[in-house]
Amino acid sequence: MNRKYRNTVIAANWKMNMLPSKIKAYAEELKPLAAPAKWCDIVICPPFVMIPAAQKAFRDSRISIGAQNLNENESGAYTGEVSSEQLSDLGAHYVIIGHSERRQLFGETDITVNKKVHAALQANLRPIVCVGETAQQREMNVTEELVTLQLKAALAGVPATKMRRIVVAYEPIWAIGTGNTATAADAEAVAASIRAVIRGLYGARTARAISILYGGSMNAKNAFELLSQPDVDGGLIGGASLVPADFAAIINAANQDAI
Repeated sequence: MNRKYRNTVIAANWKMNMLPSKIKAYAEELKPLAAPAKWCDIVICPPFVMIPAAQKAFRDSRISIGAQNLNENESGAYTGEVSSEQLSDLGAHYVIIGHSERRQLFGETDITVNKKVHAALQANLRPIVCVGETAQQREMNVTEELVTLQLKAALAGVPATKMRRIVVAYEPIWAIGTGNTATAADAEAVAASIRAVIRGLYGARTARAISILYGGSMNAKNAFELLSQPDVDGGLIGGASLVPADFAAIINAANQDAI
């Protein structure tokens, strides 16, 4: 991490877990544990139906609320979908875009991801743009090329004036929910590559201001080492975020002295 230039961000992706009736108790346990993390932006991304309950539960804290997805259209006949403006009106500040589960299970493409990034920015949401490779692609040694393609596609048409609202999350697909984790050196190598791509597109000043997160089985045991890397500025946390004490341990690991 390098706090001189950019924010540390720890975001929880609850996926399709938790119940609205459980959020208050979760928040009451997490808030005192996370209170000392003054140099860390903390985000909770629950399912859509839980956003109002999460907003209420965390309203007296520094913890922001985000969403896990959005539809790229402003409004219309899209049964079951949620727009960026609806999320913004609810008080959400962040939205996860392009998660591998959305790509693999629901057919999202790089083009769809790009449209969603623009919709989020239009509604003043902060996109957390996910990129990452499968185990097979990693074995083929095309990680950097694939992540570069995903990132360039996601950012197509995004003006420099809006780039600083974007957060990028490197999530190796082979590590998500498996218990396998990229080594700190591997996470740093890809994060540095991502920053180099942004530098080439938007210049050095913008690149050094963008927060790049690691996602993929980050937990209380490995968080400190991963977050010690100069280009890893936080984490997008799945399963470990469902237990307040475990999530707080990751937040505290992110609260280490700036590098």
